[in-house]
Amino acid sequence: MVKIKAVIPGGSAAHAGVRDGDLLLSINGHEINDVLDYRFYLTDTTVRLALCRDGENYAVRFTKGEYDDVGLEFETPLMDKKHTCANRCVFCFIDQMPKGMRESLYFKDDDDRLSFLHGNYVTLTNLKDADVERLITMHISPVNISVHTTNPELRVKMMKNRRAGEVLSYLRRLADAGIALCTQIVLCKGLNDGAELERSMHDLAAYYPALRSCAIVPVGLTKHREGLYPLELFSPEECAEVIRQVTAFGDACLKTYGTRLFYCSDEFYVRAGLPMPTEDYYEDYSQIENGVGMLTSMRSEFEFELDYLEDYLPDFRAPRVVSIATGAAAYDHITSLCRAIESRVDGLTIQVHKIVNHFFGESVTVAGLLTGKDVAEQLSGLTLGDELLFPAVMLRADGDVFLDDMTPDELSDRLGKIPVRATKSDGAEFLKAVLGVH
Repeated sequence: MVKIKAVIPGGSAAHAGVRDGDLLLSINGHEINDVLDYRFYLTDTTVRLALCRDGENYAVRFTKGEYDDVGLEFETPLMDKKHTCANRCVFCFIDQMPKGMRESLYFKDDDDRLSFLHGNYVTLTNLKDADVERLITMHISPVNISVHTTNPELRVKMMKNRRAGEVLSYLRRLADAGIALCTQIVLCKGLNDGAELERSMHDLAAYYPALRSCAIVPVGLTKHREGLYPLELFSPEECAEVIRQVTAFGDACLKTYGTRLFYCSDEFYVRAGLPMPTEDYYEDYSQIENGVGMLTSMRSEFEFELDYLEDYLPDFRAPRVVSIATGAAAYDHITSLCRAIESRVDGLTIQVHKIVNHFFGESVTVAGLLTGKDVAEQLSGLTLGDELLFPAVMLRADGDVFLDDMTPDELSDRLGKIPVRATKSDGAEFLKAVLGVH
């Protein structure tokens, strides 16, 4: 049973007489508890809604297209509260955040519905047998799963949840039901690396073809780890060894299955000081949202668009001086792209600024974890030119504030009213932003 927040005028539900504030009890006899129930049972073309208004039950019936929306809105996108994480992972990034930030940043979700709706990763520890059966019945696919290790005892140790090992059995049930599995492993030095990583890759590969891919990403460590499990960063040489291990296993999978399945995130290559693989290595970029192949993809898009540079030049206004703020991890990559543009465009000057993460600690090098304060403090007093560009990943999903709640307008004020603009990690959009054209 869920409360209807609003009924959209002109929709099927409105025509049937449903009103704001009514309670939705069931669709075609199936009880509705959340968004998965709602979306699944609403695909029927003949729909009977059982509702309650002011304590009185009533029903409406209408026909619709299979995927047509009926015009109902609810209190939350999930039609229910988010499922909070029941784990206490030794590598949890949220546990490493300083106090005093906005409350939403401390929420740990572990919700299979968010996996379906937004691509979030889940650990499966919140699921029971009935939840897995519902995923199978509704054929919710793919499911994004944070595996970390396939060793049950080690998984319990790393996640500090006694169910962490036993729920690994759900992987086989989902795979046998034809549910696609997109997985990730947060690699922690001395815990799930080396022989344990080899075991995990071997065990996960056995789920092919249900296993679509697996991203191996290095643990992120901030300077706020007082009282937490002792973890260390991988050295450049150790990063290179992880890359060698994962690449060798991926090569074997490519030979056996026609796809390499396992990929290291870009951060491993940056830390190791190794060149990024070419575009064909990443196949369909199945793990790009996990930072796998993002730099290669951006460079490929950029180089493709650079071939059409002449099409943009009529709108380019010289002289133009533009500054770019980015994290340490992408600094060399962004700089090389900028030098390629500068060499071909007269009157264009690009200044790339490496922003050190003082807020979380210098070991955190990705742009997405930079704060507005760090950008403002490190660029204050510099001559930044006509515009300051920064990666859109620095802002929350709504695109309105940095992690420390500073707005882009406030950043502009701190830097002498220079125009500031967020740019997507897209090669074509980056080129246009640097040129100042649309």
